[in-house]
Amino acid sequence: MVTQVTKQLRRGRKGLRAAGPVTSPRRAARTRTQLDRLLDAALFRALSDPTRLGLLACLIKCSRPCAVGELAACCDVDLSVVSRHLTQLARAGLIRGEKRGRELLYAPCSDDLVATLRGLADAVDEYAAICACGPDCCPLPAALAIPGVIHKEPRS
Repeated sequence: MVTQVTKQLRRGRKGLRAAGPVTSPRRAARTRTQLDRLLDAALFRALSDPTRLGLLACLIKCSRPCAVGELAACCDVDLSVVSRHLTQLARAGLIRGEKRGRELLYAPCSDDLVATLRGLADAVDEYAAICACGPDCCPLPAALAIPGVIHKEPRS
């Protein structure tokens, strides 16, 4: 899934509408944009499990292809469970498997993941820059404030 989205990002936004204010949720649901393509359920489903996240982080930090047995040392689950988690990560396009002899070595698809997440961040930024209710609204709640960034204060 990640590689399909990456290919779409590299080809450009052909056939997609530009980001802009949408007047209703119903209209937003009917409008297909780059944001819709990047918010891939399979990608987020693969990233939603803590064990899979740990395995992906381990692979990225290791910076070389690793066997299932090596990766099993990263988490406290059985080898067969690790293998199933790796299969799900591979189906989502986050890692790739390469068979060498009797071993299956997994490596992260870092470039594709980075391109997808950057594209998603850019698409969200496009919509965040467009506020349909004017410049003095949409204050950020104090709990979500980012240190060092000036946020609008809520109106009383």
